Amino acid sequence: MAEFPDDIFTEPEDVDPHGLNNLGPLRRLAGTWEGLRGVDVNPKAEGPETRDYLERIVMEPIDPQANGPQLLYGLRYHVHINTPEEQITFHDQVGYWLWEPATGLVMQTLAIPRGQIALARGQAEPDADRLVVSATRGDTAYGICSTDFLEHAFRTDSYRLEITFNPDGSWSYVSDTMLAVKGQQGLFQHRDRNTLRKIAEPQPNPLALLEG
Repeated sequence: MAEFPDDIFTEPEDVDPHGLNNLGPLRRLAGTWEGLRGVDVNPKAEGPETRDYLERIVMEPIDPQANGPQLLYGLRYHVHINTPEEQITFHDQVGYWLWEPATGLVMQTLAIPRGQIALARGQAEPDADRLVVSATRGDTAYGICSTDFLEHAFRTDSYRLEITFNPDGSWSYVSDTMLAVKGQQGLFQHRDRNTLRKIAEPQPNPLALLEG
């Protein structure tokens, strides 16, 4: 368990209001991104299905967040995915990327409208070229919570996301979700991968705009 100060109430003073300046390794994620060559491998009754997908991710800085002495900077994000042959939503996801400068803690929260949420964690240096976060079912700190139906039919045992920042300014990811699918032997590796390129710069967080 991490060590924490005895004083759990006093918040930091002289907090820098400019979120974009304090995101550490998350700074390179800020902005609006598009990925045109995503590949999804998901479980079906007849066996694994591979689908190509198009992706748009918006990541905007939020105001500094304090949990007593803990200070976090972060990005609010929205992922929207559809397929080349259909305009309807293939996947929708919202959450936060969070960075604790004092410890190098990186966190990703995620929520999807099929009744599932997770909090994943990792560690990184401020100039890291690679981020890895993970969550495990049953972990009370960095875990996964699902509906009764998902627990019954498509139980998620673990989640791992690896991001690589590329020299050209793009970034790539590989997402692995290990599923226990009802009626199938062993765990199914549900994998998504894509490369994202920036199409718009981020806006400053509200407090930074107020400070000028």
